Amino acid sequence: MSQDFIDHLKAILSEIEVEGLYKRERLIAGPQNGSVEIISDGSRRPMVNLCANNYLGLANHPEITRAAKEALDRFGFGMASVRFICGTQTLHRELEQRIARYLGKEDAILFAACFDANGGVFEALLGADDAIISDALNHASIIDGIRLSKAKRYRFANRDMDGLESCLKQAEKDGARFKVIATDGVFSMDGYIANLPAICELAERYGAVVLVDDSHATGHLGTKGRGTPALTGVEERVDIITGTLGKSLGGGMGGFVAARQPVIDLLRQRARPYLFSNSLAPVVAAGSLKAIDIAEAADDRRARLMAHAHQFRSKLADYGFELLPGETPIIPVMVHDAHRAQELAKALDERGVYVAGFFFPVVPKGQARIRTQMSAALSENDVSVAVDAFKDAGKALGLI
Repeated sequence: MSQDFIDHLKAILSEIEVEGLYKRERLIAGPQNGSVEIISDGSRRPMVNLCANNYLGLANHPEITRAAKEALDRFGFGMASVRFICGTQTLHRELEQRIARYLGKEDAILFAACFDANGGVFEALLGADDAIISDALNHASIIDGIRLSKAKRYRFANRDMDGLESCLKQAEKDGARFKVIATDGVFSMDGYIANLPAICELAERYGAVVLVDDSHATGHLGTKGRGTPALTGVEERVDIITGTLGKSLGGGMGGFVAARQPVIDLLRQRARPYLFSNSLAPVVAAGSLKAIDIAEAADDRRARLMAHAHQFRSKLADYGFELLPGETPIIPVMVHDAHRAQELAKALDERGVYVAGFFFPVVPKGQARIRTQMSAALSENDVSVAVDAFKDAGKALGLI
């Protein structure tokens, strides 16, 4: 490798550092939970964890780990193959069918991650004569998946239904054969919920398909945790749901698409991330099956999660922090400047609270924040400790 190329990379890294955009990883010694142990300067210290997607607190649930251990003995460690060659076990089909039943769809198909699900769904289903209309705040995986498709692309401002209708009209004017409206169910950086009833109404009026990435909702929002379609009363009207097993549903890994049977059947034939990626490990499939069973019956965990969110949001608002409005367990604390976000994260770290600063390119420039996420694994005392730490750090940094 040439030294010029290495020097070029070093210059880019230096620029990232100067702009306050450099991301550093911390080491957790032990399982994911509401409280975690961090290795720092050769020692361990406990911290309240406010930045995991562990909404229901299932990432370290004993029944899930037990199911995974049993699968390890029965099915082995890995598949060493893609699905259509010799990578499909009874576990994989059982999990797909369980996901479909849970979400009220005819079938589902597994991927290594929801990033892969969104990366494969558009290209496989749509062609150059079709149109995709996408919310401007959609997850990067949707954006990348759309780029891989030959379909015409249209974008509307976040939750702007007039803008969405204008895009639908333009797509019709441009002669689109089929139209797909793609949106997050919950926008991960902001915690906003998509206006699915209005989206479905427009889709029906203009003959469009509705695709919802419900990664930040499945398991903890809506009746029995069935996500934003259930929360907003449009379960029968959302056509395609993409999602993850890596957040509320056990926190492992893996993604899925759930939809009508012909959609799933065509994805099995043409979705490139499915055709060219290893099957999910058996332990992940077995643990995820148990996680869905637990999540479906976890009304107590959902109630605790939302109580934590209400307590945390109301206290920080009372102290004068700038919060994005919302009603989900995602509570962004806005500081706008990337350096300030890193300073606040460091100050909270020193006070025993594990958070991460979010800044460009994860969010737009000038929109840096601490994205906090509540979890049912937190205790009331954990939330109180975190609130007090934010208050103390905010005052020390002149943010409140």
